Amino acid sequence: MNKLEQIVERILWESRLMVVFSVIASILAAFILVIMGTYDILLIFKELFHAFSDQEIYEQFHKDAITHIISAIDAYLISTVLLIFGIGLYELFVSKIDYAEKDTRSSKILIVHSLDQLKDKLAKVIVMVLIVTFFKHAVKYSYEEVLNLLYLGIGIFLIALAIYLLAKPHEAHKNEEH
Repeated sequence: MNKLEQIVERILWESRLMVVFSVIASILAAFILVIMGTYDILLIFKELFHAFSDQEIYEQFHKDAITHIISAIDAYLISTVLLIFGIGLYELFVSKIDYAEKDTRSSKILIVHSLDQLKDKLAKVIVMVLIVTFFKHAVKYSYEEVLNLLYLGIGIFLIALAIYLLAKPHEAHKNEEH
């Protein structure tokens, strides 16, 4: 019975390696989003010089450029979420990335040692994605009624509160170190 138990436990332990599929998919999705964000920026450059030919064309270009830039930022932030997620899953379930631990050129933001660290890093980037998405919709929306401006103000207040609450644990951690 001991041999059978060892075989079952080995199979259970090695099944963690199926996470590699999630890691690969996350990294590929992050790459696709970087390409999409870059394409949005390239679209702006393509239309840039044409926009100065006429005031009406420029005004439309201005609106489109802001939308494309915000969309690019959104795509880059979501790609960051996917990158952190993919690398974090790999670190937690497959193996430590020795190269990242030894590399002195970059920050350690992608190094994850616990599920709580991964959750915290993802939560911060996801809040930033939500902020950018809110901003994108706020820029497109026309504020014809005073109540709509009030809603915008409440939304901005809630975003500021979220940023404050995300920074508060970080401040407490800094104070503990000193």
